Amino acid sequence: MQGPYDQFLLFGDSITQQSCSQADGFAFSPALQDAFIRRLDVINRGFSGYNTANAVLALPGFMPKPEQARLRFMTVFFGANDACLPGSATGQHVPLNEYKKNLRDILDHPSVVAQKPRLILLTPPPVNEYQLEVAELLRGYKDRLRTAEHTKEYADACRQVGAEAGVAVLDVWSIFMAKAGWREGEPLIGSKKLARNEVLEKLLVDGLHFRPDAYRLLYDSMMDLIQNEWPDQAPDSLRFIFQHWQEAPK
Repeated sequence: MQGPYDQFLLFGDSITQQSCSQADGFAFSPALQDAFIRRLDVINRGFSGYNTANAVLALPGFMPKPEQARLRFMTVFFGANDACLPGSATGQHVPLNEYKKNLRDILDHPSVVAQKPRLILLTPPPVNEYQLEVAELLRGYKDRLRTAEHTKEYADACRQVGAEAGVAVLDVWSIFMAKAGWREGEPLIGSKKLARNEVLEKLLVDGLHFRPDAYRLLYDSMMDLIQNEWPDQAPDSLRFIFQHWQEAPK
């Protein structure tokens, strides 16, 4: 089989955009590219600072038509900015019901439906209020922008949208919180109601964005999800698009 490669499109905010950077070590996007090399093109469409309201408007500007390129997979990873507190200085907050509607609008957008990709909805990750306080002060913000409890509401909402839409959900919030040792019913790790959590601080560089260990956890979880949901689409199950060198045209 020869021809243009199908695409694995990553759509999200700064956590997606920054997943290409290898400045500090392991990076999610290059790892995914390596896993699917010669099988799929991994495309990063991360937009730093975007919330779902921005995302809905940006989507038709870059989505290829089926005759241009075919999407095999598409991730939708928003909520970290939507979950800013109401009235916060950045203006990124999106009310919870609007956030859910925007996610549905992305999943149901005609340009996405036309492609019929395998959709993966990612919940926003947890936040660490201790790290956030320092990072926000350094950026000139005097009032809090995010809290652990408020972010959890958006992770719960994202999970709900995925269940209602019948879309695969990578529950980043729960995966990270489980890694940090949190159990259901306990005060939230990352909240100032608890002492600092060393594991969560090693995952998040500023209380929100990912360190290499977090991107590795994201990558491992993504590959597990693909293996469980679509085992025929796991890298080892896919053939190279172009022949092995011994069979290549001469």
